[in-house]
Amino acid sequence: MLTIIILALIAIVVLFAVKNIRMQFITRPVFSFFKKVLPPLSDTEREAMEAGDVWWEGELFRGNPNWNTLHSYGKPTLTAEEKDFIDNQVMTALTMIDDFDIVHNRKDLPPELWEYFKKEGFFALIIPKKFGGKAFSAYANSTIVSKLASRSVSAAVTVMVPNSLGPGELLTHYGTSEQKERWLPALAKGDEIPCFALTGPEAGSDAGAIPDVGIVCRDTFNGEEMLGLKLTWDKRYITLAPVATVLGLAFQMRDPEGLLGDKKNLGITCALIPTDHPGVVIGRRHNPLGMAFMNGTTQGKEVFIPLDWIIGGPEFAGKGWRMLVECLSAGRGISLPALATASGHMATKTTTAYSYVRHQFGMAIGQFEGVQEALARIIANTYQLEAARRLTTTGIDLKVKPSVVTAIAKYHMTELGRSVMNDAMDIQSGKGIQLGPKNYLGHPYMSNPISITVEGANILTRSLMIFGQGATRCHPYVLAEMEAAAMENQHEALEHFDALLMGHMGYATRNAFSALFSALSGSRFGSAPVSGETKQYYKDMSRISSALALMTDLSMLIMGGDLKRKEMLSARMGDVLSQLYLGSATLKLYEDNGRQQDDLPAVRYVMANRLHLAAKALEDTIRNFPSRPVAWLLRGLIFPLGNHFTAPSDKMATDLVGGMLKPGPARDRITFLCPEFEGDKGGIAEVEQAFVAQYACKDIYKKLKKAQRAGELPAKVPNLVLFAKALETGVITADEEQKLQHADKLRLAAINVNDFEAL
Repeated sequence: MLTIIILALIAIVVLFAVKNIRMQFITRPVFSFFKKVLPPLSDTEREAMEAGDVWWEGELFRGNPNWNTLHSYGKPTLTAEEKDFIDNQVMTALTMIDDFDIVHNRKDLPPELWEYFKKEGFFALIIPKKFGGKAFSAYANSTIVSKLASRSVSAAVTVMVPNSLGPGELLTHYGTSEQKERWLPALAKGDEIPCFALTGPEAGSDAGAIPDVGIVCRDTFNGEEMLGLKLTWDKRYITLAPVATVLGLAFQMRDPEGLLGDKKNLGITCALIPTDHPGVVIGRRHNPLGMAFMNGTTQGKEVFIPLDWIIGGPEFAGKGWRMLVECLSAGRGISLPALATASGHMATKTTTAYSYVRHQFGMAIGQFEGVQEALARIIANTYQLEAARRLTTTGIDLKVKPSVVTAIAKYHMTELGRSVMNDAMDIQSGKGIQLGPKNYLGHPYMSNPISITVEGANILTRSLMIFGQGATRCHPYVLAEMEAAAMENQHEALEHFDALLMGHMGYATRNAFSALFSALSGSRFGSAPVSGETKQYYKDMSRISSALALMTDLSMLIMGGDLKRKEMLSARMGDVLSQLYLGSATLKLYEDNGRQQDDLPAVRYVMANRLHLAAKALEDTIRNFPSRPVAWLLRGLIFPLGNHFTAPSDKMATDLVGGMLKPGPARDRITFLCPEFEGDKGGIAEVEQAFVAQYACKDIYKKLKKAQRAGELPAKVPNLVLFAKALETGVITADEEQKLQHADKLRLAAINVNDFEAL
């Protein structure tokens, strides 16, 4: 028997070590199989794969994250100029916002706010300074949008669009010198208002299917015959279109007569067109869930423009899709996550305050465990939103274009924002549903599906983009193997594939052993860059990373090109990657905050949830895997002892809420995007002032409760009667009674809602 084993080992060594034998019996058959199962890539998919960069998600996808790399990215900070702008211009803008008036009366921002935004450079945040812009960081851009959104989604969207995907960003990255000189200073000063028309009735998330066309032809412009484009388009959902003076347009460029060369279909192209150009039609306004930001339609039929109106000039004809994919980071990674994070900060600030000042059954509603369960989710999700906002903008500020990361941020952060608003509405109930100047929840709640829908619908972002791009882009071998399979010289292709195959096999074997050993040992022997309570989280995340890498390899091997069409499976594997990214952001925020002890309850809750959801996504994928033998193998390697990653416990929830139902640094760190300012007469200021005043009276209230239990004071009487009785019996002093009366007056103002004449 020993001889047979030794001979078998020798045969295996020879099979893999001797190149000619390996090429004949392993590499060639595998190469042939790989080419058969290779998922076909459309031109737009290939451009999406090639555009942008792989960043931290690459580490998470490969099974062995280098956590020191995560910590090396640094802490996002504001420059002195950015901080000054936020402390002054942004805070001034907040005093000018009356969102109820904007949405229900004006259906637009007031003229003075439009003028202030233009004059103070709110539309120039991303434009380079040489053209009159501010060249602010992604983190500053996000912070500005978030603070505006804490008071008005309509105002925030108006500011975020010129600083997101559109003419300003496209011109900055790709525009010719003449285009930059012509447009960027005017955009920076607000003399020109931009919009970007991408979506149409037949092309939404499938932007590559744009039916709008530009035909290369000769025609007359300004009295001169020249080569140009005749454009026909029909676009909708275009934010700022009703007030735009310059239109960015995406279309399919075609050259049927070969005036530019042999290529007939050049592909998606972007051009910049003044809206007063003959033939440009700015259509009627849409009504996006009642919000007041400008949104509408634009059309044109055979509108002739010169070729040099193509963004980047004629040499950028057909390069529009890549340009758009590379620049989508602003909308997906900055603007929409900023709106979601603002919702979290505002909801945490107001709902913790409201839960303290709103009493039922003789106690603050924040003391009821049912309320605490929802309140814990709000607080934890807000901590997660802030963490993801910071890590994502850090990547963008490092000048990488992490398309997979920004897709993760867009999907998961907007969904977390939706969850936060749902829970806040449930807790504040009647306060949340009665619209009026005092209502701070209604408009963000109503507008939340807008963020879910735009910049790629969330369902398709989850099921097609995150894993679909991540599996190929982030894998250390697959993209290179696909390139080898596409090589024309078959001998060179086979040689290249052989080297990749050996590395890939070693990589897969390591991940299989790592997943199994970590599962059997409870990740105790994994490495972590820190000590203390968060150490185990890093180890558990590494375990899940290796499990994801193993599952990805087996999924690609078994399903090949069919994996693209297994959207439920690929979405779940994308969820694993997403939970790892969100967990990474959480751990980094804890480190960036200086490992504050009062942050730990939030970190515990968030990390328990992230690990639970990641493990559940792995388990659900295994349960639905089309090959049962492979599913059994995956279960044996990933969960040999079962899945022990559980959801956050009740104690985690009560610990988290208990630390947040009081003013303090931990609460300030996840509510600072919802600032207080002098003269704020809205509902946010009311409920916060009531909370602070009520909390300042907590020791006086303890005296009252003690006296009630002793029978010295009546148990169920109106507060003012109770205060008077307590003063009369000497339970409290006159000064204490005045404090109680003042706090109770603020409390009543905070819990009351607006009413109106008959509507």
